[in-house]
Amino acid sequence: MEKPQSPISVSQKTATVDPPEASPKPYKKSFVTTLMEATTLRSSSFKEDTYFVSHLKPSEKKALQEFKDKLAASHGSDDDPTMWGIPLLCGSDKADVILLKFLRARDFRVLDSLHMLEKCLAWRKEFGADSITEEDLGFKELEGVVAYMQGFDRDRHPVCYNAYGVFRDKDMYERIFGDEEKLKKFLRWRVQVLERGISLLHFKPGGVNSLIQITDLKDMPKRELRVASNQILSLFQDNYPEMVARKIFINVPWYFSVLYSMFSPFLTQRTKSKFVISREGNAAETLYKFIRPEDVPIQYGGLSRPSDLQNGPPKPASEFTVKGGEKVNIQIEGIEAGATITWDLAVGGWDLDYSAEFIPNAEDSYTIAVEKPRKMSPSEEAIHNSFTSREAGKMVLSVDNTASRRKKVAAYRYIVRKSPIV
Repeated sequence: MEKPQSPISVSQKTATVDPPEASPKPYKKSFVTTLMEATTLRSSSFKEDTYFVSHLKPSEKKALQEFKDKLAASHGSDDDPTMWGIPLLCGSDKADVILLKFLRARDFRVLDSLHMLEKCLAWRKEFGADSITEEDLGFKELEGVVAYMQGFDRDRHPVCYNAYGVFRDKDMYERIFGDEEKLKKFLRWRVQVLERGISLLHFKPGGVNSLIQITDLKDMPKRELRVASNQILSLFQDNYPEMVARKIFINVPWYFSVLYSMFSPFLTQRTKSKFVISREGNAAETLYKFIRPEDVPIQYGGLSRPSDLQNGPPKPASEFTVKGGEKVNIQIEGIEAGATITWDLAVGGWDLDYSAEFIPNAEDSYTIAVEKPRKMSPSEEAIHNSFTSREAGKMVLSVDNTASRRKKVAAYRYIVRKSPIV
C-alpha cells in the first residue's frame, strides 16, 4: 500500500555571492553569546514524581508514615485538615500526593515538612485560599495578558503564562501597584490564577499533579516589580511545593544569563533541572518542544487565539521546519468549486516571505494571488485567512526562507467546507 504523498514540498535556492577580497577572520563568540549558550537548556532533565508509594525508597516510605503519624498527633482524631478539598489524614492516594509534595520540598526531613505544612494550612485559612477562585477581584484588564491559564503541554500539564511587560506603562503600574493595598489585591489575584490552575490537577499517582509555568521576560521592568516579584515568589515557594514541573523563561535578555550564572551555584540540581531558558526570538522553537502549536498563544508563534478557547478543543496542527536556504510550499489539493478553505499558518521568528495562491485544475484558467508575497516581520502573529473558490483546484501556501541561514519551526492547519447544496 502506497503512503499518502506529503502536502509539503521543498525547494532550495543558492544565492550568488561575489568572492571575498580576503579570507574572513575566524568567528569568535562574544562573552554574552557564550553565557547565553551556557545557560540555555535545550531540554529539561527534570523527572517528575509518579507519586506511587511503591516507587519510593524504603527511607522515603518510612518518612511518609512518620509524617502521617506526627500530623495526626498534632490535630487529633476530630480534626482532619484538608487542602484543595482533600482530607490529609484519610489515607487516600490523593492525600499521599499532597504529603509527598511537602516531603519532597524539604528533602524528606519530616519535622521540616510538618512545619511547612502547618504554616501552609494556617496561611490558607487566613488568606481564604479555598474560596478565592469564586471571587471577583476586578482585574479584567490583566486577564489573558499578565497571568493566565491557557491550554496544556504535550504531557497534559495545565500551562500558566506570565508576562509583566505591560507594567512599563507608568499609569498601568500606578493603577495596580500604587500603594500597599493595591499590591495586596494584586497578590490575591495572582494566587487566584494559580488556584484555578491547581483545580485542573488530578492529585493521584501516575496522574497530572503539577503545572507548567512560562514567564515572558520581554520588556519586564526589573526595579519596579522587585517587591511584587519577591512577594509572589515567597508565597508560592512557601505554600505550593512541587506544583511546577517545569519553568520556561522566554524572551530572555542577555543580562538574565549573567544573573543566572551568578545564582546558579546556590540552586539545587532538582530546581535547576526544571528550568528551560530561551533567549529573545526563540520562543516558538522552545515552546514547540513542550506544547503543541495549536495550544501555543499566537504572540509566541503558535496558533491559539483567545476567541478559539470558546469553541472547544483546538483543531490539531501539522508541524514542519523551514531550513535556511529553503522555500517550502504547502499544497492543499482536492478543493471543489464553491468550497471555502480556511487556514492558519505560523513560523517562529518569521523574518521571511509568505504568499498564498489558488491554482485551478483547468489548464485555461489563471492562478489567483490570494495573498501576494510579503515580508513577515519577526513579531508577526499567525496568518488566519480564508478563500472561496469558483472552480476546482488547489491552494498553495509558500514560506520562502532562502535569504536566511537559520532553521525555523512552523505549523499549519486548514479546513475545507464544501458549498451547501441548493
